[in-house]
Amino acid sequence: MRLEGTRLVLSASALSVAVALATPALAQTAPQAATAPDAPPAAAEAAQPDVKEIVVTGSLIQRPNNTAVSPIVSVSTDAIKASGNVNLQDALNQFPGFTASGNSGTGGQGTGGRASVNLHGLGPNRNLVLLDGKRLPLSDISGTVDTNIIPESIIGGVDVITGGASAVYGSDAMSGVVNFKTLRSFNGVKADVQNTLSEKGDAFKFSGSIAFGSSFAQDRGHVIAAFSYTKQDPINGRARSFFSDKTPSSYIGTGTFVPNATNAPNAAVVQSIFNGYGVTSTINPLLNLGFNNDGSLFVQTGAVNYKGQTNTGGYAIVNGNVRMPVGQQTDFMNGLKRKTAFIKADYDLTPDLTLYGQFLFVDLNVHTASGGTLTQFGQLTTIPVTNPFIPQDLRTILASRPNPTANFLWNGRYVGLPYKSWDEDYTVQQYMAGLKGNIAPGWTFDIYGSYDQSVHNQTMHNAVVKSRVQTLLSAADGGASICQGGFNPFGDANARSISAACAAYITKDAFSTERLGQTQFQGQINGKLFDLGAGPAQIALVAGYRKNTYSYRPDSDLQAQNLEAITASQPASGRISVKELAGQIDIPLVADKPFMRELGIGAAARVSNYSTTGTVTSYEADARWRPTDSIMFRGSYQRAVRAPNIGELFSPQQGTQLVIGTPPGALGDPCDTRSTARTGANGAQVAALCVAQGVPQAAIGSYTFPTTATGQLVSGNLALRPEHADTFNAGVVFNAPRGSGLFGDFSFSVDYYNISIKNVISTVPGLTVLSKCYNLDGSNPSYATTNPYCALIQRDSNGQLVNVVTPYLNLGSLKTDGVEAQVNWATPAPFLGNTGKIYASTTVGWLHAYKVQLLPGAAELDYTNISNGAAGPSSVPPRATPRWKALTTLGYRSDNMGIGVRWRYQSAMNDATSVLTPSAAQVGVAAYNLYDVFGNVKVGKMFELRGGITNVLNAKLPYVASSQNGTDVALYDPIGRSFYIGARVSF
Repeated sequence: MRLEGTRLVLSASALSVAVALATPALAQTAPQAATAPDAPPAAAEAAQPDVKEIVVTGSLIQRPNNTAVSPIVSVSTDAIKASGNVNLQDALNQFPGFTASGNSGTGGQGTGGRASVNLHGLGPNRNLVLLDGKRLPLSDISGTVDTNIIPESIIGGVDVITGGASAVYGSDAMSGVVNFKTLRSFNGVKADVQNTLSEKGDAFKFSGSIAFGSSFAQDRGHVIAAFSYTKQDPINGRARSFFSDKTPSSYIGTGTFVPNATNAPNAAVVQSIFNGYGVTSTINPLLNLGFNNDGSLFVQTGAVNYKGQTNTGGYAIVNGNVRMPVGQQTDFMNGLKRKTAFIKADYDLTPDLTLYGQFLFVDLNVHTASGGTLTQFGQLTTIPVTNPFIPQDLRTILASRPNPTANFLWNGRYVGLPYKSWDEDYTVQQYMAGLKGNIAPGWTFDIYGSYDQSVHNQTMHNAVVKSRVQTLLSAADGGASICQGGFNPFGDANARSISAACAAYITKDAFSTERLGQTQFQGQINGKLFDLGAGPAQIALVAGYRKNTYSYRPDSDLQAQNLEAITASQPASGRISVKELAGQIDIPLVADKPFMRELGIGAAARVSNYSTTGTVTSYEADARWRPTDSIMFRGSYQRAVRAPNIGELFSPQQGTQLVIGTPPGALGDPCDTRSTARTGANGAQVAALCVAQGVPQAAIGSYTFPTTATGQLVSGNLALRPEHADTFNAGVVFNAPRGSGLFGDFSFSVDYYNISIKNVISTVPGLTVLSKCYNLDGSNPSYATTNPYCALIQRDSNGQLVNVVTPYLNLGSLKTDGVEAQVNWATPAPFLGNTGKIYASTTVGWLHAYKVQLLPGAAELDYTNISNGAAGPSSVPPRATPRWKALTTLGYRSDNMGIGVRWRYQSAMNDATSVLTPSAAQVGVAAYNLYDVFGNVKVGKMFELRGGITNVLNAKLPYVASSQNGTDVALYDPIGRSFYIGARVSF
């Protein structure tokens, strides 16, 4: 079967066929694939698909003239390759409509290493990611699609709807849709390879693919098979000097004795010990004491009598205190290996009936590393006074306590063990089969079913088992009878000399697994109804069923909180099914009249019945008016409803890491004596609140939190209600009349968007909980322990901040609005070649507002123009909401070659502390500019070379005060100047 018409490619801009990073689609009258306005004749001829097929994004209907009423950005595969990235999300994140979410710089500490896309900063669970208009396998309990599973070798282009599309696609599409379009049918072989390397000789990336296409049975059948392999090396913080002093942790390899305020050592005894070292200053007996290699003690705060390494060996003196900067231990960019196979085929059973099928297989490994394991979270290990390795001076101090025989608490970092790391292994399979054809003149149908399964096996390497450490510490011989030498944590040299037998005894590979399944059935009928004289009114009707299942089984020691430095996770399972009916209609009203070249209206509605929350309805209305051939006005309104997903409903309490930073440079623990909460005008009231929450009265004067992160507990909520969104889009598109003059190839569009979500399903941000409990923004003026935010904070018996509880709730609202503009221009340059053109294109985003209301009736928090470095991949508000963001390309191209420069711009932002702690706001982030150069050359008809330099001026990482590592590697380039070269061959 051949559907009448040509392949819909929503782009009439100066899209560089081979070299520019995706110029967004401006014109809403789609050119034929063979005659894109910029494409030189040879390229246009090559672009002709063997099978003419309609591919529509954003509509169930192909409107007259292929008009789109929603802003759509179209990205070519050549443009993606020209960006030098091997991962799709990194190329897309350069556009103003996207906010950096999950990528190679996120997903560590056992959080999955996933990659995701995030439109308008509303969260990856509020935009829908599709493959040829159909849903992709899910990757986590929150319903996020991991774009790492999408092999770039199968992609023929990407369409991005930057406005709501729930009525057309389903409730997930509140902020928009990203539709990855696969290769169209072709005959022959296509192979592609690309290598990338930084100027420092690291950051190696490789991508290679091969695709085969063929027709058979006298062109009644077509098959495509594509296979690819991608590899990306991890990069450790040691490789960049920027990270040498970042994330200074109080958990150090020497080990420290942590005094208990309720069983404190005698001050005179402590003073006497240090006087013996020649120290004359007064020593606070409640401060942590570390262990020098010669058996003497030092005070960690102030580095008093410290004899160890400074600025070498992983140690540093930060603000006069002994620290181990974790930034030089962790991998700031994840490693990745991906193998994929993709096969799709179709066969015309009759001239009016086509059978089709598709298979996708992905074997993906993401490797993350988080540095040395520390003694944090859960029941902390303690040391009995009978331990044979205790230094003599510490024994004297321990004996001076009111209860001299009590075990004591210690802090440390296991420097004698390999760094903890995770292998996140994903196996993804999707099977699809369908039947499509003609019912009657003007009426068609498409029915398909699919099943996909994602299995995620997570292995935490070198996990330290608390109970085994405690066994060695409690043994009368220090564990020497259990493993060679036992475990001596007193001093860096002793800690590093742990035997291989003891290292094996206290560590393990912790294995956890999660499985996700998705079953889909959908049928669609399209037809023509009536004609008012401007063209036939069209209708599309859809009926569908979808079921999602999830199960998670954590390692037994992870479940029991028996692993150091990682919060516990509990088993989880759940399922959701939905039955849906949807319809869309398009009615052309007037055509080919004065000032009415085209006038049309449309509408869509979707009724979804969820097994968990019942029936919800989404609907949409749109209009378009083209007074002349060159200009069009468009607008739409949409009411979208998003039902809670499996994770939001069924997730048991799951642990994750909450980055709070070190005060006063970051929020930190507000009870910390260094925090602005304690040093400010209301410090006494904050201290009283801290004591009421569990910080010992005897310790409040010297209390410090030892590291930059604490635990966060996230849990589902069966009482959640669906969230509702109202989305408005209004815009104008201009395409200059085609000609040979300077502006014969010129177009622009300007679109305004406004998205308002109520009953937002989200967790309260952990930093916001701390800020509001301790009245840093005026939310708790009485400093009451009964404040609802204070009820979410958990401390242990020593007053240390253990967890911030953040269950899913229906919060207040989320609002954002702004303008996105696109300008494209090209002009012939015959002096450089008969087919040569000079071109320029820019996409600019202007954010008017991004506001969050945490509870109904509460004041809105203005996160406009904010750098939020502590945000996670799915956080609301997101990691950055710049006022301005732009992507601009300038270059030259012809049939045989191309060269250009790309400019990426982000305006300056205020730090998140200007919202959380406005009286003590930290420095913001300066404007950020990156420049890339790229080029390509064709050698004959079969071979093409491409290459480029990214971050050609080697722009440095900006400082981000709200981030624990001093920057945001998910948003900014931590690698520096890099080079890539690639080749493509077709025959």
